[in-house]
Amino acid sequence: MVTTSISRKLLSRVLSLYFVLTFIVTGVQIIAEYYNAKSNINSELLTLEKTFSGSLTRAVWELNTDQVNDIASGLVAIPMIRSIVISNENDEVIVQMGDLKSATAYSTKQVDTENESYVNVESFSQGTFGHTFPLIFEFSGRNTKVGSVTLLSSNQVIFNRIEIGIYFLIGNAMLKTAALIMLFSIAFNSLLTTPLSALTDQIRRFDIDDPESSKINSQSIENNELKVLETAYNNLIDQLVLYKEELADAQEQILQSNQKLDEHNLMLEQEVAKKASSLSSNMLKMELQQRDLIEQQKQLEDENERRKRTEQRLLRTNKELTDSIEELNKAQERLLDAEKMATLGNLAAEVSHEVNTPVGISITSASYLSDMLDEINRKIEDESLTKEETSDYCSNAQQSIDLLTKNLKRASDLIASFKQVAVDQTSNKIREINLKHYIDEVVHSLQPRLKGTKHQINVNCSNNLNISTHAGALSQIFTNLIMNSVIHGFEGRNDGQIDIDVEIENERIKIEYQDDGHGVSQEQLNHLFDPFYTTKESQGGSGLGTHIIQNLVIDNLNGQISASSEEGKGLRYHIEFNNM
Repeated sequence: MVTTSISRKLLSRVLSLYFVLTFIVTGVQIIAEYYNAKSNINSELLTLEKTFSGSLTRAVWELNTDQVNDIASGLVAIPMIRSIVISNENDEVIVQMGDLKSATAYSTKQVDTENESYVNVESFSQGTFGHTFPLIFEFSGRNTKVGSVTLLSSNQVIFNRIEIGIYFLIGNAMLKTAALIMLFSIAFNSLLTTPLSALTDQIRRFDIDDPESSKINSQSIENNELKVLETAYNNLIDQLVLYKEELADAQEQILQSNQKLDEHNLMLEQEVAKKASSLSSNMLKMELQQRDLIEQQKQLEDENERRKRTEQRLLRTNKELTDSIEELNKAQERLLDAEKMATLGNLAAEVSHEVNTPVGISITSASYLSDMLDEINRKIEDESLTKEETSDYCSNAQQSIDLLTKNLKRASDLIASFKQVAVDQTSNKIREINLKHYIDEVVHSLQPRLKGTKHQINVNCSNNLNISTHAGALSQIFTNLIMNSVIHGFEGRNDGQIDIDVEIENERIKIEYQDDGHGVSQEQLNHLFDPFYTTKESQGGSGLGTHIIQNLVIDNLNGQISASSEEGKGLRYHIEFNNM
């Protein structure tokens, strides 16, 4: 890898910047010298115009061509004048001397005769510049233009004048640059390159076995960056010495640990020998355990017999559940006779369907348990039953029993919820209920109708609110409200939300029922409680749902009900009645 010198790189950048600045300053000085010399030449041209204008004007007035040529020759002989052009009053060239190519490049300039002014002329392409001024002859108190004269100089004249100054400026810049390069080289070499080289040599002589002798001693009294680097390196050496000492201690500890490990290995071998001697005694114990297993097998046979009896009880329970479903179906047919009981009939059908599912699962589990029992009996008779098969049978039998218990409980809960709601709706008795628990029972009985949807029903009611009321009327009210929201309010949706807020104030129950469905228009709201008013007439709607709710609240609960709604913002019911 090529090593790059920091001092050389820094020196080159400093000198490059100095060279650019020197070049710019020198160029500005040369340009200033150029314009200063040009200004002086212009001033001299004006002076010559004042000197020769009188004699040249009279010669032109008198048409003395020889005198005009002599004056022109004298002016061209002056080093700073490159060419001269003299014209008459008709702007016709009389005399043209000097550099004729540059002189002919100028057209005659019109000058102000009254003010006797001059005109600057300049050609960048020809590198010339000068003045054109009129020749004014005064006769009888009257000024008359007899012609004009153009005096031209060139950039070459300017360069001739400032040539020595330019050489001096360039030489001065070169001399300063060379001196600065030498001084910077010496300074960088003494202050940076040499100390860095010495520092690098000492670092390269680093001895890992004796780091203390590898410390840097630059003999420098200046507190600069190299001194800081030296101090940091020496501190690093001190840390390395400290770490070596710690490493030696750690190695000593490892050796001691290895010795202890060897001792432990010896003790372990002795312990293994003791375990081997005790293994024979364990074999005797295993023979005793085998006898115990034979006894457990006998107990297992007794358990199988008990499970058979359990299976028979499950079959009887299944038959009773089937009979209960038939009774529910008969109850459904009776409830369909009146519109007021239509909701309960639909609910019974849904519950029957939901009950069939856990009952079917229970039958399947019982059949699977029976097959397993026949298989285990066969293996017991053949004396081929193994411990693993016994364990698998117990595990599978337990899972089947858990499945039976869970599904039968599910069916029992569904029947219990429906039975409570059904009894209340067919009875007009007043009884004490826990309102929060009772509303949850009604919601639970409607779960078959809500199955497969994401509708949420939130009940906000105190857990210890016990009231005496017509439970059947209350059940029908909440059933019809929820089903109306699902059928009408959430039509075309699968994620509706229903909020039921209940509070008691001065023994008066206040219920706020709110859904976030489609809502109804003001015209529909005006006819909401009218009998036989429905928006689903073509789909079999009777229009008696809200009318039945109103009758139940007013007639059975001796309360009042009101509704409010905006299209797209859901429907709200406010119900109040007294605690009986």
